Amino acid sequence: MDKKRKSQPGKIQNLQAKSTDKPKLQRKEYEEQIAKLHAELVKLQLWAKHTGAKVAVIFEGRDAAGKGGVIKRITERVSPRVFRVVALPAPSERERTQIYFQRYFEHLPAGGEIVIFDRSWYNRLGVERVMGFCTDEEYERFLKVCPAWERDIIEAGVILIKYWFEVSKEEQTRRFCERINDPRKIWKLSGMDLESHRRWYDYSRARDAMFAATDTERSPWYVVNGDDKRRARLNCISHFLSLIPYEEIELEKVSLPLRQKSKGYVEPDYPYRFIPERY
Repeated sequence: MDKKRKSQPGKIQNLQAKSTDKPKLQRKEYEEQIAKLHAELVKLQLWAKHTGAKVAVIFEGRDAAGKGGVIKRITERVSPRVFRVVALPAPSERERTQIYFQRYFEHLPAGGEIVIFDRSWYNRLGVERVMGFCTDEEYERFLKVCPAWERDIIEAGVILIKYWFEVSKEEQTRRFCERINDPRKIWKLSGMDLESHRRWYDYSRARDAMFAATDTERSPWYVVNGDDKRRARLNCISHFLSLIPYEEIELEKVSLPLRQKSKGYVEPDYPYRFIPERY
């Protein structure tokens, strides 16, 4: 059985995204650092394909804590055939009658895949618990079964990494207000988001119970301070890369072949429907 980490009184209860005295990270410096990390992610991708490695990454945390931004930066320069994002909708009527973990089985990585869970089976310990979408019996069963299930995944050869994104009350409120007032971001604001803002302490208690039961030596939770978006992205991606023993794969030198000769081909005088060039 997985040994739980030695408890530190007050540590979980006082978990907050700490404000930082560091100066604001300028865009130029941020772009330089993210470009370097993107290059490393490509190396990771090539290594995973070459070795058949299986990686599963879980992103959980407070609403508006920056999970989506990190996922976007991880995946924007790599192949979606290798880096696969799983963001499941609410379960269907049929899925509600299944064994809880069943709908997640098929999304676990095969060889050469890195699967990113944008929310995961931990919905049971978060929104389902707080909003009353599961029974007390279902909740207690999950607490008991989850560590063993994750241990089995790891022993089957999957590198399992779990991130929790924390954000301060003040910053979460600021981001929600920004979403309300920005037509580009209003789609990010759901009824559940509003409830998560109202029920801050209910979600805090749910988080504390989750850590106490599932933060094990074999499958630990890593906490990301999400108050500074740019630093959170860089810190999380660099930490993610540090956990995987990937190596650079030597590639064959690529040379661009010359184009074939036209052999009399002439472009047709066809009235193509070009889009208006407004910019």
